[in-house]
This record gives sequence, structure tokens and C-alpha cells, in this order.
Amino acid sequence: MRDFGVGFTHFLRGQRWVARHRREFGFGIVPGLITLVLYVAALIAVVAWGGDLSETLTPFADHWPSPWAGLFRAALIIALIALAVLVAVLTFTAVTLAIGSPFYDVISQRVDRSVSPDGIAPESGLPWWRELWVSIRDSVRILVRAMLWAALMFVLGFVPIVGQTVIPVVAAFVTGFFLTQELTAVALSRRAVHLRKQLALLRSRRALAWGFGVPLGLAFLVPLVAVFLMPGAVAGATLLTRELLSEPSRLDDRRASV
Repeated sequence: MRDFGVGFTHFLRGQRWVARHRREFGFGIVPGLITLVLYVAALIAVVAWGGDLSETLTPFADHWPSPWAGLFRAALIIALIALAVLVAVLTFTAVTLAIGSPFYDVISQRVDRSVSPDGIAPESGLPWWRELWVSIRDSVRILVRAMLWAALMFVLGFVPIVGQTVIPVVAAFVTGFFLTQELTAVALSRRAVHLRKQLALLRSRRALAWGFGVPLGLAFLVPLVAVFLMPGAVAGATLLTRELLSEPSRLDDRRASV
């Protein structure tokens, strides 16, 4: 439980960091706004055409007696909307990071400089185009994993009782882990730590990843919140990265002196 609390503390510290650095917060919300517009349009489409899609997917229910066909299709529409929301939460961060990679890399570097005892931000040493390629490649891999988990949660959600109690909790922790991976990837990639090792680091301290990502994932369910939390989430994930790699921090010195 200690690691869970440490992860949540880094989440709060990241938000405090951007609150003190208004310029970084200002340009850090731009990619989130762009992604939000795209996702809202997609969700509106799911709601608008959900009825037609449910009928297309269930031709076998055409001859069911009333009201069973209508109830079944209504339940399917609700499930499709829930799946769309889950996919949006799982992929929002990855898509926003892809759109705003230059913005968030600057925020992460400035966080590193502000807390590093020597004031230096680690660099991968790779040319920019190579860093971009690695970032896109790893993001696609994580998106595929996230979509597979989303599909599994969607199917298990139909299991009586368990699907309405246990599965939402499991989905929150799965979402939290993926959010943490996607966000820490910004700072870890600058340290030439790529996907396989990133996942190994986070799995070695799952409670730390959950403490950071689960509250963030729950907050992301509230419309607009994700946009305004993203800059601070990147800042907090940079602090979390330093925790994972046991890098010295001025924050540690302050705590030790209290």
C-alpha cells in the first residue's frame, strides 16, 4: 500500500508543478483539446447510429416476441456506448501524447531540470526522427494491448453479477496501469528505456503504477477533466520515472530535511 500512496503523491505533485508553471500548462492543454474534439465526435456517432448498428449485429432477434428483441438491443446499445467510453479512456492518453509529443517532451524536460540536483535533463542521444519513430511504434503496440483488454472487459461485462461488480474494478486497474505506462514513456524514452523494459519496470512496482494511474483514469471519466489534467499528468509521470529509476531529486532532499 505504501507504493500506491507514493504513486498518488506523484500524481498530485505533477498537478502542483504545472499550477506553478502557467506557461507549460497553457500550451500543454492544446493537444488534449484537439483529441477531445475528435473523441466527442466519435462518441456522438456511436450514440447516433447505435440503434442501426445493434439491429445490424442482431438479425437473429428480428423474430423474437415483444419486448425481448427491443430490450436485448437496448442492452447492446448501452454496452456499445460503454465499450466506446472504455476505449476512449484507454486510448485518450496515447493519442494525445502522439499529437502533442513536442509539447509534452518540453514539459517533461523542464520537470527533470527543476528537480534534478545538477539541473540537467537526461537525453537519449538519438536523432529526433529516430525518437519519433520509436515513440510511434511503442504507442501502437500499447494501443493494440489496450484494445485487447478493452474487448475482454467488454465481453466479461455480460457475466451476471461479476460483470457489474468485479469487472469495473479490474477495468479501473487495467486502465490505470496503461495510463501510467503511456505517460512515463515520455520521460523513459528520453533515457533510452524502450517498451519492453518500461513494462518490466512498472510490473516490478505495480502498486506504484496503480497509485498514479487509477485516480487519473477515474478522473478522465469526467468530461473535460482529462484535457486539464494532461500537462500535470506528464509532469507527475516524470517524477514517477525518477522514482522508478531511483534517480536523486531535490524533492527527496527537502523531505529528508523536514
